[in-house]
Amino acid sequence: MDAARTSFDVIVVGAGPAGIFAALELVRRDGLRVALVERGPDISRRACPARKTGICTGCEPCDITCGWGGAGAFSDGKLTLSPEVGGWLDRFVAPGRLLELIQYVDGIWLEYGATDEVHGGGKKADRIRRQALLHGMTLVAAPVRHMGTERSYDILTRMRAELEKCVTVRTGVMVERIVTEKKAGESDLRATGVVLGDGTRLSADAVIVAPGREGAGWLVDECRRLHIGMRTNPVDIGVRVEVAAAIMEPLTDALYESKLIYYTPSFDDPVRTFCMNPYGEVSIENYGDVVTVNGHSYAAAKTDRTNFALLVSTDFTEPFDDPLAYGKSIARLANLIGKGIIVQRLGDLQQGQRSTAERLRRGTIQPTLRGATPGDLAFVLPYRHLRDILDMLETMDKLAPGVNGRDTLLYGVEVKFYSARPELDEGLQTPVKNLYAVGDGAGVTRGLIQASAAGVIAARSILNGGRPAA
Repeated sequence: MDAARTSFDVIVVGAGPAGIFAALELVRRDGLRVALVERGPDISRRACPARKTGICTGCEPCDITCGWGGAGAFSDGKLTLSPEVGGWLDRFVAPGRLLELIQYVDGIWLEYGATDEVHGGGKKADRIRRQALLHGMTLVAAPVRHMGTERSYDILTRMRAELEKCVTVRTGVMVERIVTEKKAGESDLRATGVVLGDGTRLSADAVIVAPGREGAGWLVDECRRLHIGMRTNPVDIGVRVEVAAAIMEPLTDALYESKLIYYTPSFDDPVRTFCMNPYGEVSIENYGDVVTVNGHSYAAAKTDRTNFALLVSTDFTEPFDDPLAYGKSIARLANLIGKGIIVQRLGDLQQGQRSTAERLRRGTIQPTLRGATPGDLAFVLPYRHLRDILDMLETMDKLAPGVNGRDTLLYGVEVKFYSARPELDEGLQTPVKNLYAVGDGAGVTRGLIQASAAGVIAARSILNGGRPAA
């Protein structure tokens, strides 16, 4: 499309799944003039050196979290097909409608090449659910399509090729701020465009911001500048666990991904498993001034290990209102002590000693993340979080014997930056008229499917004149 155009019907900020699906919905339904602006590089130019070396070189912006496809381009590619998992859209739309949206966006992923195979459900899942309940854990039933890291990349590349025909796509461009104005006779602000980092102004009748987790801080700053009320979500902080794949096979063979929730006896805090990657690898993410840990797995290439996150959710109350800063401060401390990501054997942590390269070498599990520093997570994580994680591992061992073993590896820290949500209506429109906020960075989703659905909700509201679509 015409790269010199500066006037549009809709501007979408951020080319992750939420932004991409918003653009797809707009042009498929009404053929509007749409601009899609992304801070990071185009998908063909995204290449993280840490994927080979395990050492983050501090690319700005991070090729893992920024660029066409968002963090989803290099994710495990799990499409979780349950309204109960992947975000908070059930607070904006009725359960039946949310399920319809999930089925709708799932169909689009399939259209572009997602696998037909769905994991989870059946008698094996029911048996695991009953066993979990006996030990005080809740298993959330969540059918899953696993695309795999390489297949996710290919699918998002196909979406890019189609949108290029009908949408003005600008990558490697930072949106500095959202432009608003009051029209004569109106008391409320309305969004009228954006200003780019080079000073260029793009105008539009509506703006959808989908900044992703890396852009969550920018969105918070913009909401404060525009006096948009914010709701503080729980902040999720924890570790990435890596074990022999055989240990987790009783769960992963039946479910692929186990969504377990446990309220710990020590503090009654909720701890959950997240982003389970059977036969996968541990990876890293860069959020500007901090590096955190993550994981993924390929559809074809498999390791003999499985990794997953254990996250402790904390809801802060007044007067504290900056969970993003709290999460970053803990990640920053881990980076300071470990010169990046810390890895520790569970047995060493339990015995109150740091892991060393020699202790790791003697273990039965060798780290898949090259470049992680042997260390002691007790110097990083607050005692409350550490105790909750240890409680969870002890209980999980009753479902998957061996997960609480000496050689289990813990990487730290893992932090999820979707902890602030603007005030939104049922169409995900802010109090600033024609300004919408969607996706993980807006604190309404935390997964590919619900992020995609959020983009569709906002697009349909715009097409419906600013009213939530029926």
